[in-house]
Formats: sequence, C-alpha cells, structure tokens
Amino acid sequence: MMINLDIRLVLFDVDGVMTDGTIYMNEDGESFKSFNVKDGLAIELLRSHGLYSGIISGKSSPSLEKRCKQLGFDEIVMGCKNKQPKFQYISEKYNLKPEQIAFVGDDVLDLPLFDLVGLSVAPADAHLLVLESADWVTELQGGKGMVREFVDKLLCLQLNLSLSEIYHPLIKKIKADDVKQLEQ
Repeated sequence: MMINLDIRLVLFDVDGVMTDGTIYMNEDGESFKSFNVKDGLAIELLRSHGLYSGIISGKSSPSLEKRCKQLGFDEIVMGCKNKQPKFQYISEKYNLKPEQIAFVGDDVLDLPLFDLVGLSVAPADAHLLVLESADWVTELQGGKGMVREFVDKLLCLQLNLSLSEIYHPLIKKIKADDVKQLEQ
C-alpha cells in the first residue's frame, strides 16, 4: 500500500465511520448514536504522537457534540454538508498542506474531500463510489473499531514503529497519571 507518510492531521466523518450509521430515535425525536469505545483511544493515540484530529460531520446532535468533546478533538465541525470550505479553513488554521491531511469518510458527500487530501480512507462498508475512490480501505466496518484499526496502522507505517512501540507513549502517560493520583 502506497500512502503519504507525512500526515499531521486526521479528519473524520462521524456517521458510518465512528458509528455504524444507525440512529436511534425516541417518540420525542431525540436521537441516540452508538460509538465504539475502542475508536476513542485512537484519538488519544494520535495526540500522543503529536498529530491533530477532528471531525467534519454532516449531522449535528447533542450526543455527537458531547462525545467529540469527551474525546478531545482539536476541531469539531457539525451540521456541515459542504465540507470543502471547513476543510480549507482547518488546513489554513494549522498551516498544513492538504497532502498532510487524511480524511476518513464513508458516503458520497465525503468524496469532494477525497480529491483534496493526502490520504483518503474508507471503512469496509462504505458506499461503492467511496470504496472505489479511497486510497485506503480498512478491514473493519464503520462503528466497529475501524478508526482504531486505521490509526494503529497509519502510525506504524508513518513512524516505522511496531504496534507496541506506538502505544508506549500513551501507556507511559497513563502510568504517570496513575502515580500522580496516588500522590494526591
């Protein structure tokens, strides 16, 4: 697999990527989404290696906003159907070339960004047009740990490290945090 090995920012669509695309609604119209907790650690892993992360989602909801804040994304853009202007703003804000940015998307609304970024990624169950356009297709489906799968493999390739080596800074930080808590 030939990929750009200078990725500094990873942007994600949400529905169909971080979730399986299912939206649960109650009688009041309130919606609920199911996120895979394994994917959440991938965002912390990116941060531990100095990479930025963010979401550009076509949908907006209180549950999405809460989850994104919990994960500590550097950029949170919701309710955005035309993702190109926000992408442009984010790349300029971080002073990054488009080729230093990866975007993970699953549906046709994501295709315009696929043409702009250095690395376009799709979950295994993405729309056929997205699968055909993606530089990288994960083995896992959206909402089933595909974000973690992608981040693990990206960091191993980009940093030329083993899986255990890419987790070392994160584990070291967790151990240091545990010691700090014991000392208080």
